Amino acid sequence: MRPNGFESSRRSAQQGFTPLRRSAEHGFTLVEMLIALAIFGMLTAAGVALLSVSARTQETADRLLAETGEVRRLQALLTADMAQAAPRIHRDGDGRPQRAFTGASGEQEMLMAFVRRGWSAGDEGAALQRVGYRLRGGVLERLAFERVDGGGGATIVPLIDGVSVARLRYRDDRGEWRDAWDPADGTRLPAAIELVTDSARHGLLRQVFVVGTGR
Repeated sequence: MRPNGFESSRRSAQQGFTPLRRSAEHGFTLVEMLIALAIFGMLTAAGVALLSVSARTQETADRLLAETGEVRRLQALLTADMAQAAPRIHRDGDGRPQRAFTGASGEQEMLMAFVRRGWSAGDEGAALQRVGYRLRGGVLERLAFERVDGGGGATIVPLIDGVSVARLRYRDDRGEWRDAWDPADGTRLPAAIELVTDSARHGLLRQVFVVGTGR
């Protein structure tokens, strides 16, 4: 007599074999577990790679924002300082009169120095302030002196580091550019200045600022 399906299943179990339906009811097979682990591993690796790319992208974005912020701060300070430049002769620590605006070509450490208006913290009636820009140790700095006349300290603000070159030119009232500003008239101001810097972070940068627009 031919055995029926029930007897065949029972015989298979007795001989060490488990039907597929019964195996599914009791859990996954070894092959299924290996496939699941492989898929999980691939998903984990993809997630880690995505997080790594996101972190690098964020670092790059932060660096670019910081670099852009440096240039914008320099532009904002120079724009404000140049606009408020005043034709006011001042005196150095030895009492010698100095031009209202002194500008070098960039070969000297002090690039330029001048008197400006509009300093809200000034203790003089005209709210004047003497400021300067210099390149020291590869750092372009702004100096805000405590006094308009005489000696005294200065508040130093670093603007851009890694600067290898800083060149200045000065435009006069006739539209001609000069490498230095030292007119016979000590109260005379340039019409504009051109600042060219070369730095490791920003490369070659040329900026032009109008002088005395806040008068």
